[in-house]
Amino acid sequence: MNPEPTRDPNEPIPPLSLVFGYGPMALILLAGIGGWVLPGLWSGLALAAGWLFASAILLFLGGVVRGLSFFSPGGPRPAQIAMMLWLFALGFGSIAGAISHPMWIGFVLLILGYGSIAVYDPQAARAGLAPGYFARLRPRQMAIALVGLGLLLARALMI
Repeated sequence: MNPEPTRDPNEPIPPLSLVFGYGPMALILLAGIGGWVLPGLWSGLALAAGWLFASAILLFLGGVVRGLSFFSPGGPRPAQIAMMLWLFALGFGSIAGAISHPMWIGFVLLILGYGSIAVYDPQAARAGLAPGYFARLRPRQMAIALVGLGLLLARALMI
């Protein structure tokens, strides 16, 4: 049996991964800022837009984990499938929970999901189950989203 492949954590981050990695996270951060600085109705719209957008991106990132699992030597690993299901459950739960409960519940679920990615993806990269640059990209990328989600959560708790 061949050993697990390893990926170089210092491999360059492709330019499109920078754009499509940081761009959506910046939008979550901007929604969080908007929730605090925009007046009245606009503040509520920033909260709703940030929540829906962050939920959609979390569901997408669950799909990324699943997509990468197709390229794992020997097929998908249980950890990959578990992470994909976890992210889908949190993303869907965020939408369902915020519709039927206070919006802050959705933000808590999103924070759990984005925080999980910040931990899981660097480990997956080091294990050869994701591009090596994920070890550097994901923690920074998720930190931006987590700040935005923290702002959104704090604002939702005040409404």
